[in-house]
Amino acid sequence: MKVCIYGAGAIGGWIGVGLAQAGCRLNVVARGATLEALQRDGLSVVRGDQRTRVAVHAVADPHELGVQDLVVIAVKAPALPAVASRIAPLLGPDTIVLTAMNGVPWWFLQGGFGGPLAGTQLEAVDPGGKIDAAIPARHVIGGVVHASCSLDGPGVVRHHFGNGLIIGEPSGVATPRAQRLQTLLNHAGFEARLSAQIQKDVWYKLWGNMTVNPISALTGATTDLILNDELVRGFISTVMLEARDIGERIGIPIAESPEDRHAVTRKLGAFKTSMLQDVEAHRPVELDALVSVVRELGQRAGVATPFTDALLGLARLHARQRGLY
Repeated sequence: MKVCIYGAGAIGGWIGVGLAQAGCRLNVVARGATLEALQRDGLSVVRGDQRTRVAVHAVADPHELGVQDLVVIAVKAPALPAVASRIAPLLGPDTIVLTAMNGVPWWFLQGGFGGPLAGTQLEAVDPGGKIDAAIPARHVIGGVVHASCSLDGPGVVRHHFGNGLIIGEPSGVATPRAQRLQTLLNHAGFEARLSAQIQKDVWYKLWGNMTVNPISALTGATTDLILNDELVRGFISTVMLEARDIGERIGIPIAESPEDRHAVTRKLGAFKTSMLQDVEAHRPVELDALVSVVRELGQRAGVATPFTDALLGLARLHARQRGLY
């Protein structure tokens, strides 16, 4: 099976090593120092003192690879438009595109999902529908990652905890191709589950990280310190209630309270969110896929979002001042 990882960062690298060990022919589209490292040293995952290294075929130009059976997109949301503009050589009629990204994706309201908003193009994450035109929803199997990984250096992933991958068709149908992909991922060592409605899994993960991520970026605080401050936690809970109301309107009811979700986050211990890591590394932040899109969905669904608006405004201004948005 020909597999291409587009975005060999922490999550993409982690998935790629597993698929290579499962016998897939692993290709990677990369650039700069990452491309050089992959061509010289291959791709590695470090777990404790154990290092697993696999050989990869790494290129800068997707035209060198041709049509793939599976393309895993594991870039940060700000990089997705550039990926979409270059991905065409990798896509054949039967190519699967697995998205392993944070936040609400461009295909979120496809497949008949979304109640009154079904089929709506979300400008916050796909202005003008350019991504949807380049990567039509028929290719997509959505993914939600439940794992923590970071980079020790280009091409070297450190796996901290978690091994979960939830996948599913935007339509919610357990198609043969989705079942085959689940089997492959489990064979590759992941704890892969096939979702009956992947949008619900996307939204539930977003419900927890749409607040803690930007607040960590603003404050530089780890998750434990954020949740230990009762005023900050109260603000977060109010934003989450707005998002819960939006979810209810589009077919994603959440029975839990914000405090229930905080308890899940607390179990992960003190850690730096991905957005805080991006700020510290001077990389663009994923505000649109995590927060702007929630505001847009609220506007479209008729739900007022004053607290989400405040969070977005502060986080956006902070990022702009640092050239990260």
